[in-house]
Amino acid sequence: MIKLYSFSSCTSCRKAREILMDHQIPFKEKNMSIEPLTEEEILRLLSYTTNGTTDIMSKRSQDVKDLDIDMDELSLHSWIELVNQNPGILRRPLLLTPDQLIVGYNKEEYSGLIKKAKIKNKSLVRKSS
Repeated sequence: MIKLYSFSSCTSCRKAREILMDHQIPFKEKNMSIEPLTEEEILRLLSYTTNGTTDIMSKRSQDVKDLDIDMDELSLHSWIELVNQNPGILRRPLLLTPDQLIVGYNKEEYSGLIKKAKIKNKSLVRKSS
């Protein structure tokens, strides 16, 4: 199942949601501004990254600047606690599929996701025929 981690006030999150809905791709959405990520969810997201926390953190966000913390000095446990208290430090949207993590709204990556979904649906239709 595809999971969309979003924020309600995020334009890129709305675009991601709309493209999934327009192409009838089933997904579950979690609004991180209302319901912070669990430690398990954060660790799962990180397992899909190449550069760890750097890949999913928005270093240019005002939330990160306001914290005035050297993120590279934090332990993983401390970083996870910080994310729980300040979800705005994460890039958005985060789209987790069984095969990949798409960070931010990238039209090309979403196009690839749509193509995969169409191929999968065609093969399911053939199997049931």
